[in-house]
Amino acid sequence: MPAVVAGVDVGGDKKGCNLVILRGMTVLCSLSGLAPEHIGDHCLAHDVVAVGVDAPCVWRGAGGARLAERELARSGISLFSTPARAAALANTSGFYGWMFNGERVFQALAATYPLLLSPVYGGGRVSFETFPHAITSALLGKEIVSAKQKAVQRRQLLEISGCETTALTTIDALDAALCALAASRLLAGRSHAYGDANEGYIHVPTAATRV
Repeated sequence: MPAVVAGVDVGGDKKGCNLVILRGMTVLCSLSGLAPEHIGDHCLAHDVVAVGVDAPCVWRGAGGARLAERELARSGISLFSTPARAAALANTSGFYGWMFNGERVFQALAATYPLLLSPVYGGGRVSFETFPHAITSALLGKEIVSAKQKAVQRRQLLEISGCETTALTTIDALDAALCALAASRLLAGRSHAYGDANEGYIHVPTAATRV
């Protein structure tokens, strides 16, 4: 039987988090508006093995941008640059609220789904950082991924991968499902880790698995 995996799309306090749990490519549940602290309970209830989270697992250090983000940028994949925690706290716009909720997600998961600190999966329950744009770029190709077609292309990718997407009614649910897809590929050894253990890995399905 395929392993059960989960993906989390992290939002701010008003929107909350979206959680999608897959067995193989079958959607077991799709939940929205969750507080970070409730995600682990749902994952344990479904015997999830790996949880992909669309949020930074580590804040920027004193040395500048995180290595994983620099490597992704060099590969042609754009992403938000994670600030230092103090800089995010000092920002008054509220933009970084979702990153603080991501911090809460990883903290809440730490006891049951510890952060993967290796570039490869070695067994047991884990959580890890990933993000939908990189997943879509890796599996569909950077040359065709379009922000204007984001919802269409991400749903298309899931359906090509064998996922019935009827229950995924929002872009946030689609993104959570893509994070779960990344978890499935991680368990299968079909994933690449950007970064290092000190500044946090970002795990993305390998281009060789392009569908």
